This record gives sequence, structure tokens and C-alpha cells, in this order.
Amino acid sequence: VRLVESGGGSVAAGGSLTLSCVASRLTLGFNAIAWFRQAPRAVRVGLAAIYMGGGTTFYADSVKGRFTISQEKPKNIVILQMNDLQPEDTGIYYCAAGAGRPWTDLLERQWVEYWGQGTQVTVPS
Repeated sequence: VRLVESGGGSVAAGGSLTLSCVASRLTLGFNAIAWFRQAPRAVRVGLAAIYMGGGTTFYADSVKGRFTISQEKPKNIVILQMNDLQPEDTGIYYCAAGAGRPWTDLLERQWVEYWGQGTQVTVPS
């Protein structure tokens, strides 16, 4: 699976950005994509995730009501719409893919098999 992110940049607090993740070379069993963020000197944390078949979504409490994850069929593109961005949202945003199971927490890292190269999002304080 190949994942390519785009759409990062710098935006003032309160602004919006849209990130895209294009998934290609899909393998059998792949069924979920998530977005993770790694802030400077911090661990990588899950923000939002989606099951590509049924479209079920999951969000971290820190982004609920501000971020929206969606998919564009049949192109296997996942969009992360980010509104009301704040300085604490600064970091490298990674697209992640793998095979989720009914017991999988898609906002944790253990299920991830593939990572994109990351895209920088900066919200100056």
C-alpha cells in the first residue's frame, strides 16, 4: 500500500486546512485509514479514522467537532477537514492504513501496517 499526503501548511489560529491521503497498491484485507499527528518532542497520536467500506468514523476527543474525516469513492482518497485550528494542532500529520478488526482501536498505532511520509501543519501561537 502506498499512501501520499498533501495539503499541509501554515495557518493562523482559527483557520482551516484540508489534508488529503491517496491510497494506492491496495492489499487484500486493507479496510481502514487514519490520521495521526506527531507534535515536536511528542509521541504520534491518533486523531481520526474511517473504515473504507461502511464509512464508520472515529475521533479523538481533542478534535471532535473541529475535524471531519471522509472518503472519496472509488478513488481511495481520504480527506481530513480541519477547522478552528489552534497552536496545539501543530505537528506532522501522517496518513496510516491497515486492516482493522471489530476490536481494533483505530486511534492507537498497533493496527497500522503502512504510513505515509507526513505533511507539516503549523499554527503559530
